[in-house]
Amino acid sequence: MMISQVVSSMAGLKRSFESLWEGWKKPENSGRRGKRLKIERSYSKIADNYSSLEQVTDALAQAGLESSNLIVGIDFTKSNEWTGKNSFSNCSLHKIGNIQNPYEHAISIIGQTLSGFDDDNQIPCFGFGDASTHDQDVFSFYQDFRPCNGFSEAISRYREIVPHLNLSGPTSFAPVIEMAMTIVEESGGQYHVLLIIADGQVTRSVNTEYGQLSSQEKETIEVIVKASKFPLSIVLVGVGDGPWEMMKEFDDNIPDRSFDNFQFVNFTEILSKDVPQNRKETEFALSALMEIPSQYKATIELGILGRHCVEKPPKRISLPSPIRTHGAKLNTALQETSPSSDRVCIVCLTNRKDVAFECGHQTCYECGRKLSSCPLCRRPIYKRLKLY
Repeated sequence: MMISQVVSSMAGLKRSFESLWEGWKKPENSGRRGKRLKIERSYSKIADNYSSLEQVTDALAQAGLESSNLIVGIDFTKSNEWTGKNSFSNCSLHKIGNIQNPYEHAISIIGQTLSGFDDDNQIPCFGFGDASTHDQDVFSFYQDFRPCNGFSEAISRYREIVPHLNLSGPTSFAPVIEMAMTIVEESGGQYHVLLIIADGQVTRSVNTEYGQLSSQEKETIEVIVKASKFPLSIVLVGVGDGPWEMMKEFDDNIPDRSFDNFQFVNFTEILSKDVPQNRKETEFALSALMEIPSQYKATIELGILGRHCVEKPPKRISLPSPIRTHGAKLNTALQETSPSSDRVCIVCLTNRKDVAFECGHQTCYECGRKLSSCPLCRRPIYKRLKLY
């Protein structure tokens, strides 16, 4: 995509945020606004000169973080099968093998850093975007909905689940954020950190007009704003090849909230740097968690920590784990893509592939005619060949 097109797309999305916020805006007295600004400016991010995960943990404690509870949400949309082309040796991002995949790696780093702040070491883990949930629900890692006992069990259970999933879509973060809000409310307002690990942006349909938001984008933004009424921090970790431009816009331009509760971190960008491994892991943990102390303190100042939400909270119930004990069929996360899925458009995941580009990759005509660069190899598209 040309730079001018990227800038134009970003400007259009920014106008969408501004337009959406104008629709939500309500009169607010100067006292409330002044209090919120004071809260937002009272606490700075922790410094960035650390060389180990232990130092980051110590810095979080020194910055005022007293306790937190971790919630994990994992993206199981179909695009995970190809967005590891450049960053994960052309493998599915959910490939289970002798080395950790990006999802396992991210959980491990964040888990090590935050485990000291979790009193009971219980981590509710959820998946979304597979064939059972799409963009409407989440599923629990266990049939009885119990949490995982520490990040080691979270990773172990993740490895058990992956082979039994049918990756699907579209992508929306709204259900998993609502699930986290439900958990916070049921805990009596304890502080939680929701770690969402995803391979791509919220789905933006080819039918979405320029300057407008897709239904998934709008729902996700609305839920993030509502979540700022809860003692909940949301950290979105991007794994795989991206693109990530829209998520950076989410981080910078989400409409006015009670406090800045959302942070986006590009895992791939940090872990691909030419520096020692422990330095990369430290930088990732720091980037993901450096705003947590100020967010935690903001929940205290706002009076929402340790209390039930005054507004009606969501009452989302997760689906049980999709894992089956007998006759389970392994999915494409561990195998080559099946012939039938090879014929489905990689953009909309619905239509049949019927147009090819000079690079050899294919999509459906409806998606292909609106693309300026190949979604797989990123090469510019100059010609399109109808296959049928």
